[in-house]
Amino acid sequence: MTTVLAFLFGAALTLGAFALHARYMGFRAQASVDYAANLPVFDVRRHLAGPILCEGIVYGPTGRVSSRFIADMNGRWSGTEGVLTEDFRYDSGRTQAREWRLSLANDGTIRATAPDIIGAGRGVQSGNAVRLDYTIRLPREAGGHTLDVTDWMYLMENGTIMNRSQFRKFGIKVAELVATMRPVAA
Repeated sequence: MTTVLAFLFGAALTLGAFALHARYMGFRAQASVDYAANLPVFDVRRHLAGPILCEGIVYGPTGRVSSRFIADMNGRWSGTEGVLTEDFRYDSGRTQAREWRLSLANDGTIRATAPDIIGAGRGVQSGNAVRLDYTIRLPREAGGHTLDVTDWMYLMENGTIMNRSQFRKFGIKVAELVATMRPVAA
């Protein structure tokens, strides 16, 4: 019986350590307030406007690169309402298009919808960062899975946006994306 109790105690400690790590360290522990004082200030109406070149990689569940992509993006804003189009070209030859509808509230919160997003994404801009959480349905050729996504975008001094996203299924990380978004000179 002592061996069983020791095993259960060890398992409980391990699960507790994982829970503490997820809550206080790592990607999911970030909060918008962590970036509130950081400059330059990220204004989605300004920094997600006009033509943008996006280049990125997707890591699969094993941590290895599973695909690479280039996307042409274009943002248009009218007051607090915006449309961001994305045209992806993957290294496999597959293409994908998405059109985000964005709405910015006075308090910096963002509402985002797109045809492959379930419900509405919710986010906030704070200092030099933007966080956006949403649920996405992957295309059938990519498995058709429904994944929970957390996007963090960080504005750099030169206007480049660094994007890091994690994709989770049942709370388990199944993919990660890292990308740059650079304004295209007129």
